[in-house]
Amino acid sequence: MGKIKERITKVAFALLEKHPEGLRYADLVRAVEEADPSFKKNTIHGTVWNLDKRFPKDVYKPSRGLFRLTKFRDQATDEVKTGLISTPPATVKEEDFYKPFADWLRNDVEDVTKAIVVGGNRFRDKWGTPDVIGKRESKRSDIIKAPVEIVSAEIKLETSQLVTAFGQACAYCLFSHKAYLVVPKQSPPEEIARLDSLCQVFGIGLVLFNASDPKDPKFDIRVRARKQDPDLFYANKYMAHIETELFS
Repeated sequence: MGKIKERITKVAFALLEKHPEGLRYADLVRAVEEADPSFKKNTIHGTVWNLDKRFPKDVYKPSRGLFRLTKFRDQATDEVKTGLISTPPATVKEEDFYKPFADWLRNDVEDVTKAIVVGGNRFRDKWGTPDVIGKRESKRSDIIKAPVEIVSAEIKLETSQLVTAFGQACAYCLFSHKAYLVVPKQSPPEEIARLDSLCQVFGIGLVLFNASDPKDPKFDIRVRARKQDPDLFYANKYMAHIETELFS
């Protein structure tokens, strides 16, 4: 058993070496199992769950459930060293993901019955303008009609602006029943972990996507948006700017 655990540990370290950003516990267990199917899953769990405790000089946890080699640690920030996280190609623009997300919001998760791309400064104030806005309304065939719901989304391609993006998504709750924050899955894992917790606290939906491929972003819900009651004064004020596009 001791030799098997040594082999599992060696494989785990090799995998962490290939992932400077770190690996979450479930992903690490899965990768070890795929690397050598002869390992029993329970033995893998029993070996890797406390790697940071067994090898404190070599492995640390920048956030809950995330393992990273200390050689990739920025001592000043406790995050991954600059330059080790891949960034989207320069040819990819944030706007490239607006329409795909609007379509995904309507067709895949069916959170809206209609969605439009907005962006820019359409609302003309410092609180910002959502990149995508949608509405959810009852069908004519529905026996019980529900009130119209507004859904807004902030899409951020630049991983250094995640805190700003979260603040913008929170601001959209002023006039939206649901708000989504959409960020690259290539973002630092500890940043995603923080956003995950914050979004759960504030009821913001968190969606991850592949920032390298606008044609196939692979949007994936990390946290479901929680329905809230907006301020109807502001809801009517802002919807007036896009009334023709969204409500016609």
